[in-house]
Amino acid sequence: MAKKYIHVNQHKIRANLKHGTDEPVITVKEGKSNKYCHDVEILGPSVVKYSENGKPILSCGARVVIETESDVIMHHRGENNEKI
Repeated sequence: MAKKYIHVNQHKIRANLKHGTDEPVITVKEGKSNKYCHDVEILGPSVVKYSENGKPILSCGARVVIETESDVIMHHRGENNEKI
């Protein structure tokens, strides 16, 4: 299984507050794929990481991520859940 990185997109949170929207703010990155959801369930071991020296862990600038090789279930409001 490939490593997955899960993090919260702060820009989406701000945009939701500003525009009164409910866009998904959680990003699940696997390889070059980015998927977005409202909730994520990790089905096995994982670790929360904070970057060393404040440097981003991911190219998007995330400094705190959850790293896992376990399957995850992504929950979307009003839509079907997705297991990756």
